Amino acid sequence: MPESLRAGDVLAGRYRLDELLSESGSGRFWRAQDLVLQRCVAVHLIARSDDRAESLMTAARITAPHHDRRLLRVLDADQGDEVCYIVNEWGQGTSLDIMLANNGPLDPRRAAWVAAEVADSLARAHDAGLTHGRLVPENVLVDLNGQVRIIGFGVEAALHGLPAGRRSADLIDTVAVLYAGLTGKWAGMSTSAVPAAPTVQGQVLRPRQVRAGIPRPLDALCDEVLNTSPGAVPGPRATHDLSDLHGVVDALRTFVGDSSGLAGAEAWRSLHSSQALGAPAPDAEATQVVPEIAASSEPSSSEPPPAAPVMQDTPTQAGMPVFDDDGVGWIPTRTQAPPPPPPFEAEQAKPLFAPTPPDGTPVRRPRPGSATPPAAGYWPWESTGTSTGTSDSFDSGVWPAQETADADDEVPGRHWFQLAMFIGLGVLILVAAAAAFHLGSGGGEDGPEPPASTPTTPAPTAFVDLRATDFDPQGGEPREENPELVPLVLDGDPETSWTTSTYKQNFGRPTGLKDGVGLVVDVGRPVDVREVEVATLGGPTSVSIFVTSKPPTGVEGLTPVGTAAGNGGLTVTLDEAVPGRYVTVWLTSIPPVLDEYRGEVAEVSVKG
Repeated sequence: MPESLRAGDVLAGRYRLDELLSESGSGRFWRAQDLVLQRCVAVHLIARSDDRAESLMTAARITAPHHDRRLLRVLDADQGDEVCYIVNEWGQGTSLDIMLANNGPLDPRRAAWVAAEVADSLARAHDAGLTHGRLVPENVLVDLNGQVRIIGFGVEAALHGLPAGRRSADLIDTVAVLYAGLTGKWAGMSTSAVPAAPTVQGQVLRPRQVRAGIPRPLDALCDEVLNTSPGAVPGPRATHDLSDLHGVVDALRTFVGDSSGLAGAEAWRSLHSSQALGAPAPDAEATQVVPEIAASSEPSSSEPPPAAPVMQDTPTQAGMPVFDDDGVGWIPTRTQAPPPPPPFEAEQAKPLFAPTPPDGTPVRRPRPGSATPPAAGYWPWESTGTSTGTSDSFDSGVWPAQETADADDEVPGRHWFQLAMFIGLGVLILVAAAAAFHLGSGGGEDGPEPPASTPTTPAPTAFVDLRATDFDPQGGEPREENPELVPLVLDGDPETSWTTSTYKQNFGRPTGLKDGVGLVVDVGRPVDVREVEVATLGGPTSVSIFVTSKPPTGVEGLTPVGTAAGNGGLTVTLDEAVPGRYVTVWLTSIPPVLDEYRGEVAEVSVKG
């Protein structure tokens, strides 16, 4: 029985079970090592007595001959007295559900490329009369080379007890893979651990109603395929026939365009990713995170392996290339090393203390201008002249008195010093004259001060990636104001709009039942709000703007930061920036529509 097998057991004398990844009922999913080909494989085990055993073997038998580089193939299958097992190719990378859980929805072009690869693979399988039967984000893998791989082709449906030949399920689940990549929600027929897509009256919300910024061609494709009655086939479109997967492939590749660089980008992401994923376990809803482990080598004999040959370096004869008319020649390299440069001359050492001068010579040199001429040598006593003064003491550090220099002897620098004194005196005279002239002409009185420069404030810029919800705190349950239309105020299209419910009376007490309704715009982070623009339609409308750091539950106790009223575009400019994350656009008066009242907002922009 499968539950009696343990890690280290060898199945069918070939597959060593290394790690139990998942179990459900009598089913077991193992990462195993093929001892013959020394490679990692995925092994599905199920009891021979299980009702799914026969359909599992049939699915493996009919899908094994089909070859596609994107399918993780069936490598082996057999059934013994107690167990039935299927051996699949091992895939290593990141599955779509893990991508969505770690990083959120994909960018539209990347999501369309992944879905196009899946759709093209399954379209080829449909042409061969085969189906996957249970395509979910856990079964879509991007491997370490950036290629899209599909897990559990054919056998996954058999393991879950689903019938074969589910072509319509493959079509809807493939487009649901695109929907999941765009929104992070799952809208397919097969069950998945990815959160379910929101629905209204049984219809899946379009991707643009779940997440802003979805291109219209992808939004229309998802809506036409997914929002069909159960069991019905989607009707053809004007440009692409979406009744089968070939039309889906054409539509997606038209949107993606040249996809030559996308696989390389996926490989770069895989290289910098810290998770490696294997194939999903049977009856498990989430892909197992399984790093691939290198196989342990088994010795083939008791003799030691032969030693590897020792590589010896061979000197090269190539030198600098020479290009001439006869071709390319080579200047041979030097056969002998060039001689080293001559050593630097050693600097002559200087004594730390001056030697004792000979008798009869002065200890110090005379100053410039003295009667004694300067010494010619390094030391004071190495002079060529004769001192006119005499002293009875040497080595005392005191120079004897010298005779006064002649009047004609010039001190160096004296003329420059005198010239500098004359120039400084002239500058002082000019400054004094200018000050006197200034005081005499009345310039001392205080004149008008120049106007202070006013710092310029940059124009406010609009925040992006906003989210909005309807806000009706004073209404009855479920307190909604057309929530499915709210994303239209952030789509940048003034032709689309959100409308309030229709009321018999206008807002305001005591005649109205409510003070108003509105929208709460989430900027996504704390910001400084300086301006709010609201584009209204239908007639005169009054709005009040509130800025809060937490989602509001009502307007009682809140002070509006600004108000505006009129037709069309209403702008509320704040004198000072107000910090906060949530901006509430509160409609306090709405225009009449026939004998009733209804507000309409086309766009909302928050700037800071």
